[in-house]
Amino acid sequence: MNKQTIITDEGLKRLEKELEELKTVKRKEIAERIKNALTYGDLNENSEYDEAKNEQAIIERRINEIENQLKNVKVLDESELNTEIVHIGSRVRVKNLDTGEEETYHIVGSTEANPLMGRISNESPVGREMLTRTKGDVFEVEVPDGIIKYEILEIMK
Repeated sequence: MNKQTIITDEGLKRLEKELEELKTVKRKEIAERIKNALTYGDLNENSEYDEAKNEQAIIERRINEIENQLKNVKVLDESELNTEIVHIGSRVRVKNLDTGEEETYHIVGSTEANPLMGRISNESPVGREMLTRTKGDVFEVEVPDGIIKYEILEIMK
């Protein structure tokens, strides 16, 4: 049984676009590369063929992965989100109480996480600790470097 994937509408559109690109453009490109590689003769010593077949396997695995995610997807109804507590879909401004630095995180499902863009998973240590908290709450998160103490300054949609 696959677990349910919680996703924003924006994330759903991104996954659907990636799936469409893989199925239409990438599959054709890889089929063409395989066809060309076959013209080089002996498959035992044909690195172009091997590379194309490996890439084909990666593309097909990704297509399968996205299709499975889409079968079990639950799209967040962002109109139902509130700014009283932190939940998936919230944007949360926090203060690192050790450094005084402020950061804003968007709590998203694991398939949409991109820490470099401030999009952290509800399953990540920081995301998990933030869930169901309210403005003013202080919480600690264990990270590889030790423990970080945060204060929630603001919860936004």
